[in-house]
Amino acid sequence: MISSSIFLGMIGAPQIILIVVVVLLLFGGKKIPELMRGLGSGIKEFKDASKDEKKEDKQ
Repeated sequence: MISSSIFLGMIGAPQIILIVVVVLLLFGGKKIPELMRGLGSGIKEFKDASKDEKKEDKQ
């Protein structure tokens, strides 16, 4: 618990810029929108499934 709060406290603007640059170098500019679209659809499916579970629990 303590180590995670220390790690999160150390992330600043320079570290975020470095992460973005590394991601761009690894995946390229054309792959990033595809990855984000896939991530967004996965999150949407997860939310829909959790809503369905709540509806079934109520019934």
